Amino acid sequence: MKKKLRSLERIIKFYLIENNLAKRKKFLTKMTPINEVKQLLELLYPIKCQKDLIRLGPESDGGYLVPDDLDGIEACFSPGVSSVSGFEKDCANRNIKVFLADASVDAPTETDDLFDFIPVFIGSTNSDNYSTLDKWVNYKMPVTSKELLLQMDIERSEYEVFHSLSEKTINRFRIMVIEFHDLDEIWNYPFFRIMSRVFKKILQTHYCVHIHPNNIANKSKLNGIETVQAMEFTFYRKDRVSNVQYQSSFPHKLDRNNAPKELAINLPISWYKN
Repeated sequence: MKKKLRSLERIIKFYLIENNLAKRKKFLTKMTPINEVKQLLELLYPIKCQKDLIRLGPESDGGYLVPDDLDGIEACFSPGVSSVSGFEKDCANRNIKVFLADASVDAPTETDDLFDFIPVFIGSTNSDNYSTLDKWVNYKMPVTSKELLLQMDIERSEYEVFHSLSEKTINRFRIMVIEFHDLDEIWNYPFFRIMSRVFKKILQTHYCVHIHPNNIANKSKLNGIETVQAMEFTFYRKDRVSNVQYQSSFPHKLDRNNAPKELAINLPISWYKN
């Protein structure tokens, strides 16, 4: 009995130490070298594109900024169905077919003749309840010359989706809007390696053209670098950009708070060229 109590005490002590370190942004794993963090953020500096940014979706959570370059896009793929579908509805209003997927809901809250919903999660494997993005896209839009749009908010599963996603499918998306989570774990080196590989994979074919912090998320600061736990990134395929110049003014005039009643969070200066 005493051995069991001592073992339990060690577990509790370890948990308390780990929790205390996390609150102070220290980690039991190796800490990410500051130069690697800075190098990744520089790669993600948003650039100006020749097309103005427009807003699709509501004036709050669920609305996103994208380049005004939607002509010729055949379909939008939208994994993660929330209580609002304003972004998807705006796409349908532009005669863009919308494919939605989420096993946590029975159906989208809004309906449209151009909506195509399946009750599965998008992840890194294929099973009864899961599908990879590759499989879903290639089944619904098998003609690879079709231009696509991706809008994804799947609560931390975005990393596994992109680790398993083929470069061929990534390149089919002219525009990608993705909410990335756990960005405050950037100093946790094992997680940083996963995160950075995903971003670098995307940046092989796309430029980052906009970042918007989710003002519901927490923000933190370490080594002079401020980070917001969740931020919405807009990526634009490189073949659509002829002149690369950095965007140095944030927030954009069309940015809106995800939660209107909460305090606004501006994009930290470490995340853009200034």
